[in-house]
Amino acid sequence: MLLAALGLLWSPASFAQEMPSTCHAVAQSLPKATFVSLKGEAPTRLAARDSGEVRITFVHHSTYRIESPAGVTIETDYSGYNSGSVPRIVTMNKAHSTHFTNNPDPGIEHVLRGWNPEGGKAEHHVTVDDVYIRNVPSDIRDWGGGMEKDANSIFVFETAGLCIGHLGHLHEKLTDAQFADIGRLDVVMVPVDGSWTMSQEGMADMVMRLRSRVVLPMHNFRGRMDRFLAQLPDFAVERRQGPTLVVSMKSLPRKPTVVLLDGV
Repeated sequence: MLLAALGLLWSPASFAQEMPSTCHAVAQSLPKATFVSLKGEAPTRLAARDSGEVRITFVHHSTYRIESPAGVTIETDYSGYNSGSVPRIVTMNKAHSTHFTNNPDPGIEHVLRGWNPEGGKAEHHVTVDDVYIRNVPSDIRDWGGGMEKDANSIFVFETAGLCIGHLGHLHEKLTDAQFADIGRLDVVMVPVDGSWTMSQEGMADMVMRLRSRVVLPMHNFRGRMDRFLAQLPDFAVERRQGPTLVVSMKSLPRKPTVVLLDGV
């Protein structure tokens, strides 16, 4: 049945035109889950490559700097903050001015906004050297107390065989369809404030369902980390010296682990 389903979706002709995300998995436990094939230019080397190390550095607030084995640099929730060098790629979310800028450095090659300024969903499928980036739209609260549809995004970065996700300014629980679109996340960056985004209990539920091997917190306002960690009693906690984590497929911890870098 599985092979038949794959055959229906990925015929030789369609496979020549599309490369499915390497981080998508068949979510058999999800109701109404379907196979997903993304239209993009992710080269086959991304699917095969499972070696090399990725450097992830906490910059500030919800900005992490990701460096691929080929040296591609990405900064998440980029607000114009000077981290020392201009990244090649930035992603943004628009909930607050600390998560985006209207005047990004002109040296940035790819500015990926988590919303569509013209309305509707933002859709990104970008390949830069050994990195493939895509997004999954989500709704956020507006300033009038309602919800703004598809106004932000969860970004997924695929490199060195790793699936790295940034949940952005997540305001509501992810749906089954969104979980299916996100796929596997080996590393996930999660807001833990419990107020500006989701409750800590709700965010912990999302983390437990994702079961990522590495959880990198952000949005740690007023020392709320301990309260968040208490929501994840089955996760290990590792405190690191320095702001940088070096990770590879081979070095992923066997047990889901919250890694606390300096400055978080």
